[in-house]
Amino acid sequence: MTKVGLDDVAALARGAAVLGTGGGGDPYIGRLLAEQALRAHGPVETVTPDELPDDASVLPVGMMGAPTVMVEKIPSAEQVGTAVTALARYLGRTATHVACIEAGGVNSTIPFVAAAQLGLPLVDGDGMGRAFPELQMVLPTLSGIAATPMSIVDEKGNRGVLHTVDNHWAERLARTATIEMGCSAIVSLYAMTGAEVRQGFAAGTLGLCIALGRDIDRARREHRDPVTAVVDRLRGQVVHTGKVVDIARRTATGFARGDATIEGVDASAGTRLVLRFQNEHLIAERDGTPIATTPDLIIVLDRETGEPITTESLRYGHRVSVITAPCDERWHSEAGIALVGPRYFGYDLDPVRVPREA
Repeated sequence: MTKVGLDDVAALARGAAVLGTGGGGDPYIGRLLAEQALRAHGPVETVTPDELPDDASVLPVGMMGAPTVMVEKIPSAEQVGTAVTALARYLGRTATHVACIEAGGVNSTIPFVAAAQLGLPLVDGDGMGRAFPELQMVLPTLSGIAATPMSIVDEKGNRGVLHTVDNHWAERLARTATIEMGCSAIVSLYAMTGAEVRQGFAAGTLGLCIALGRDIDRARREHRDPVTAVVDRLRGQVVHTGKVVDIARRTATGFARGDATIEGVDASAGTRLVLRFQNEHLIAERDGTPIATTPDLIIVLDRETGEPITTESLRYGHRVSVITAPCDERWHSEAGIALVGPRYFGYDLDPVRVPREA
């Protein structure tokens, strides 16, 4: 077991926003929520999937909805804990561990709130290795693990449990409920045993988030390029450097949707990159040609500081570096591409893979 305390939260939130590929919620809000919980309850113990007993009762928890809304509608610690306890009560079992369902600035820190409040260990891993906009888009789905029963809780005290015929129906019904709840809610879902977590999770995600956050901070202190530090850690590449000259963003059907246009500078001068997003960045097009697509990671960083920039905070005039990095290889299976490939999101193109080191 490893303990994560207050001194780790800033790095955790920053690194989680890197892996979140523009989605997963505002890292500053995520940091505040986790720090408040750790001050009240002390450090949280984390365990690797390999350390879980086969019969462990693992309940992931996170935020569902549009990140643009959560900036103004912040959940309470009680709301997070209630989602876990409501699902455990419905299942008739006691939770032994909490888990993170996706990497993201909020969704990697909200599980710390639940773990601290409930006094439970947290699994060092997540269900994606990045962030995706819909709740069926997780590696456990590829492993045949059901999303439901799942709990859903809003800030007013409304709560419910959904039990659906498959994971796509869980997304459809939970999304409708989330919209009625004000476009953001806390959910607990994909209840798993320890054996199922080992099969269906990306291991080590939280440790990677902390390492990424510290890499950025260390590079800045040592007057090195923080963007290069991220590229090196993720085995990725810089595909564009420039200035945001246009941003079209809207909140629709419970998502933050839109496009961003980045005019190239320096090595990218004379070219334009367009990013297309639905909570997360899904497509990167250089002068009309796709150069990277989901399920690989498309990440926007502040060019000077290396700070990750989420889709809801991207603004005209931002000087940015866009990097790409390979995803968990399971996403490039036939079933993975059917679940999260470009065509699922309405883009008529095959995945454009990020080069992977030999």
